[in-house]
Amino acid sequence: MIKKILIANRGEIAVRIAKACHEMNMTSVAVYSEADKYSLHVRVADEAYHIGNSAASESYLDGDKIIELAKNIGADAIHPGYGFLSENSAFIKKCETAEIIFIGPSSKSVEMMGNKTTARTIMKQNKVPIVPGSTEGIKSYDDAKNICLEIGLPVMLKAASGGGGKGMRKIDKIEELKDAIDRAKNEAKKAFGDDSVYIEKFVENPKHIEVQILADKHGNYLHLFERDCSIQRRHQKVVEEAPAFTLTDELRAKVTTAAVNAAKACNYYNAGTIEFLFDQKESFYFLEMNTRLQVEHPVTEMITGIDLVKEQIKIAQGDKLTIKQEDLKIIGHAIECRIYAEDVDANFAPSTGKILHHRLPSGPGIRVDRGIDIHSDVSVYYDPMLSKVITYGKDREEAISRMKRALAEYQIVGVITNIHAFQWILNNPIFLEGSFDINFLDNKFINLLPGKWKTEIVDEFENVAIILAALLKDKDSKTKPFKRECSPNNKWGKNTYE
Repeated sequence: MIKKILIANRGEIAVRIAKACHEMNMTSVAVYSEADKYSLHVRVADEAYHIGNSAASESYLDGDKIIELAKNIGADAIHPGYGFLSENSAFIKKCETAEIIFIGPSSKSVEMMGNKTTARTIMKQNKVPIVPGSTEGIKSYDDAKNICLEIGLPVMLKAASGGGGKGMRKIDKIEELKDAIDRAKNEAKKAFGDDSVYIEKFVENPKHIEVQILADKHGNYLHLFERDCSIQRRHQKVVEEAPAFTLTDELRAKVTTAAVNAAKACNYYNAGTIEFLFDQKESFYFLEMNTRLQVEHPVTEMITGIDLVKEQIKIAQGDKLTIKQEDLKIIGHAIECRIYAEDVDANFAPSTGKILHHRLPSGPGIRVDRGIDIHSDVSVYYDPMLSKVITYGKDREEAISRMKRALAEYQIVGVITNIHAFQWILNNPIFLEGSFDINFLDNKFINLLPGKWKTEIVDEFENVAIILAALLKDKDSKTKPFKRECSPNNKWGKNTYE
């Protein structure tokens, strides 16, 4: 049985995992970099250890240091959260060798699904529909040209080892191909250490719909329905909801069955997500598999009542799934907005600083997963996501109404946030009717910037924020100190919060 979990992450997801540990009577262990020594996740955990400098490469991405720490403090397991080491098969192998439980899938499954061309091959062999294109990296310009002529333009070049839009290029004309290949390969090499790229048919204005799956180590599989993640900017999700508003029961049955088959194809266990593109004719295609907990997992928890982090831990320690597929039902509707420290009017530039004022929204159907508190520092070293606001309602209309209220109540002073951008999204007729696709923000929202879409209410809110910031600027912002406890065998030093 797992008794002590090292959380190899930071921010809101580290806080989320620590809370699950507490409810399961397990000891939670935080790790922190120099920039994060006063962060919320450090204070929430039962134990906290300094692991390096502020740069992620010298702290949260140093797998050897994290494993050594886990062994030193007697941790039974490591939970990677999302990002950082969560999909690093080499790190998972080291955990397996060190006999530390990795709360996630096997290294073999991650390796199989981590390479997009390998994943496409496996899906095709197991009759999961894939976007037409290559199932291996392109070897030459002539090879790429022949594939383009076979499936027809436009096409997408994609990095075999990556995601998040890196190494991705759209090709509309064959004359663009050679230069695009060179650029995509260079970008993929820098981002992922692998310059392999492949070609897919470009799907016009698709929806991005994903299916949450759970599987144990005893061969039991189930799905927890789907999420619509089509509201995106630069291939990064911004708003997610569950269930997908426009999906029929027939389509839901087809795509969830395909997702379970995809998980079985790579002998998967633990929590995972199968992502699909839906075209305008409601045909769907396998996009990729995320072999970890997703940022947007709370919306699935809200409509099913299942705690996905607790299920991850139970599966990792060898428990069988106690949930049956026939017992799962969609109850209500949930929406999530990702709150970032960024200046929307300045082309979404990251915003840094100290949180001077922080007031959370509250009331029926509102949940906030956060990694910040008053006096938290928002640095340049990490992703600028501050928190996630999740609302639940008996139907989509109520979930949207509660989200509008929650965002109106949410106050963050000290950094610029994207909260006001969501007010535009939530009031847009295209969003309200559910007819949006992955190009919705680029086509409808970005063209309105800078500042043209702001309402007088938003301007007034910003004026209040500026006044509050000025009033709080000279206020004593000292946080309670940490007491350092060092022993000869503990070179990190254990921190306890006074």
